[in-house]
Amino acid sequence: MNMILRTVAGGIVGGGIGFLMYRFVGCRTGACPLTANPYVAIVIWGLMGVLMANGK
Repeated sequence: MNMILRTVAGGIVGGGIGFLMYRFVGCRTGACPLTANPYVAIVIWGLMGVLMANGK
């Protein structure tokens, strides 16, 4: 149960960081693939949060 909770928390924190990256750092021209679209930013950063939470 602890590992599942840690994985979910890592995904939520990573997704939040992804949204903040889109909101405050994202480019307006659309040339930056990771920060131009909020959905892509949330998914990519959420996956990074999951990987970091699992220690892999």
